[in-house]
Amino acid sequence: MAEQKDIDAADWTDQDLLTRDEAAERLVAEIESTRNRLSDLESRAEDANVAASIEMNRRRLIAMQALQDSL
Repeated sequence: MAEQKDIDAADWTDQDLLTRDEAAERLVAEIESTRNRLSDLESRAEDANVAASIEMNRRRLIAMQALQDSL
């Protein structure tokens, strides 16, 4: 007897997959958000506690831009 497919079962192979265009759009939005956050942090650069956050956000931005160039 042939196995029947459960029509109500979740089909994860077709769900939750991003196209390159969708991924690129999300990446552009995240890059913009990180740029804004970095700009805000840099405006408070005189605060010694902010230096680590500035460096972390700079590295994050560079990594995202490199990824964007590869898409």
